[in-house]
Amino acid sequence: MHAIVLAAGRGERMRPLTDETPKPLLEVGGKPLIGWHLERLAAAGIRDVVVNVAWLAGRIEAALGDGSSFGVRIVYSREPPGALDTGGGILRALPLLGPTPFWVVNGDVWTDYSFEALPREPEGLAHLVLVDNPAQHPSGDFALESGRVQLQGEWTLTYAGVAAVRPALFDGARPGRFPLAPLYRRAAAAGRLTGEHYGGEWEDVGTPERLEALRARRKERG
Repeated sequence: MHAIVLAAGRGERMRPLTDETPKPLLEVGGKPLIGWHLERLAAAGIRDVVVNVAWLAGRIEAALGDGSSFGVRIVYSREPPGALDTGGGILRALPLLGPTPFWVVNGDVWTDYSFEALPREPEGLAHLVLVDNPAQHPSGDFALESGRVQLQGEWTLTYAGVAAVRPALFDGARPGRFPLAPLYRRAAAAGRLTGEHYGGEWEDVGTPERLEALRARRKERG
C-alpha cells in the first residue's frame, strides 16, 4: 500500500516563514511537520510514500532524501510552478500510487492520530478523518451520521487532511490545477463517502501564530 503526503503548496499565509522554508519543513518538537507524518506512516506499516513537491522542491528533497531515515521509501511527484492544488496534485501522482487504495495526508497539519486506524480498503470511494471545528473554521466541512459523511447535518466537522482514498474517486477528472474537496463532496452526495470523528490533537498549521501555539503545547508536553 502507498501513501501520498501533500507538500507542494506555497504557504502564503505563513509568509515570511515560507519564503525560504517550505511549510512541511517547519519544525515542531524538534522535527519537521512532514517528518512526524512519515514516521507515523512507517509505524503503521507503510513503506512506499509519494511526496508531491513544487515550491522550494529542492529543499524538501534534500531534507527528506530517499526517506530511509524516516523508515520509508520516498518517490517525488514534481509539479510545475504554482503547483496543482490538492486534487490536481494527487491526479498527477496516481501512476506512482498504483491501482489500489492509498492514504492521503496533508503535509501542513499536525496530529497525534494513529494511522493504523485508517482502513486499507475504504467501503466507498474514500474514508475521511474528521475533527472538531477549529476557531478559524467554525462552520466545518461535512456532517457525519452513523459513519457516513454527508453534505449537511446537525453536527458538522472539519476534514483533518487525512484520508483513505480509492483511485476511482478521480474518475472523470482532467489533469490540471483543482482542489480535492469537490471530489469528496461529489462522493458524499452519492452516498459513497465514509468517515470517523477523531477527538485527539490536531492542528492546521496555517499561520505563524498557530505554529507558535503548537510549538508551545508540544514543549509543555515534552
